[in-house]
Amino acid sequence: QLQASGGGLVQVGGSLRLSCAASGRALGTYDMGWFRQAPGKERDFVGTIKKVTRSTYYADSVKGRFTISRDNAKNTVYLQMNTLKPEDTAVYYCAADGSWPWPDIKADDYAYWGQGTQVTVSS
Repeated sequence: QLQASGGGLVQVGGSLRLSCAASGRALGTYDMGWFRQAPGKERDFVGTIKKVTRSTYYADSVKGRFTISRDNAKNTVYLQMNTLKPEDTAVYYCAADGSWPWPDIKADDYAYWGQGTQVTVSS
């Protein structure tokens, strides 16, 4: 079970940090991904972090603004979002266990999903 949290309403240029916590599953054993879905659109890749090296890879649309990190001791993965734009408005999902090779940017490849948290950026 994955639980995403930390979403909310923020103004343009603001920041939010999303968390993805797990119960009954050790996130440290998985490559983790973040995705987002805006109304009427497909679920889009945001970024991913490797389970051991903690290497990260991001979609071009968020590169330089978003940062993924993980604390395996706390069984939690984070998505730090800075300089938020209206087009970042979406429901954000964390996902575990992407496929090889890394980076896996396809939502269908991930085995486990959280319930999503809404991020709204107001202009």
